[in-house]
Amino acid sequence: MASLTKATLHGLYAITDPALIPVDELEVKVAAALRGGARIVQYRDKPASPAQRRKRAERLQALCVQHNAALLINDDVELCLAVGAAGVHLGRNDGDIAAAREALGPDRILGATCHDNLAYAKEVSTLGVDYVAFGRLYASKTKPEAPPCPLSRIREAQQAGLTTVGIGGITFAKAPEVLAAGADMLAVIHDLFSHADVEAQAKRYSALFS
Repeated sequence: MASLTKATLHGLYAITDPALIPVDELEVKVAAALRGGARIVQYRDKPASPAQRRKRAERLQALCVQHNAALLINDDVELCLAVGAAGVHLGRNDGDIAAAREALGPDRILGATCHDNLAYAKEVSTLGVDYVAFGRLYASKTKPEAPPCPLSRIREAQQAGLTTVGIGGITFAKAPEVLAAGADMLAVIHDLFSHADVEAQAKRYSALFS
């Protein structure tokens, strides 16, 4: 599993948002993003019941396997293991990093939100985190209250040898400067899933990594 999943830590990182994607469109939109080249899909669905989350995660996992992409589950190690997903993403205050790594084993992906905190990013990397996410880089519709993070933090993390994700208000117009700062992945929500043609938009983003 390690050679398949951890090799995907580069490219477009699509994050689902239940406030943005109607339940009956979730699979259709995620499939479109995958056809467009998304390498990672993070399933984030806090309002859903455990049974609903299990059912939806199973379906998204099947889609990701079909497209040789990685499904990560937001803040839920048990669900990740239950559906055979590639890994988990933990928010800044949403779980014990070391415990999550132990439960996931060495091969699954573990990512962590670091906001603008480089010291925390370095700390969690020693605990088994595979990538660190910095943001919000720009004004965010999903998490407008999130603290701002300068692009320079991504540069500093790259110089420290960390694998990085840029997140928060990223648009296609802003994407090149995030990549120029050294981001390995671009986490996109609104500018991907609110687009009239999700597949075409994903292809535009994916081409930036070619």
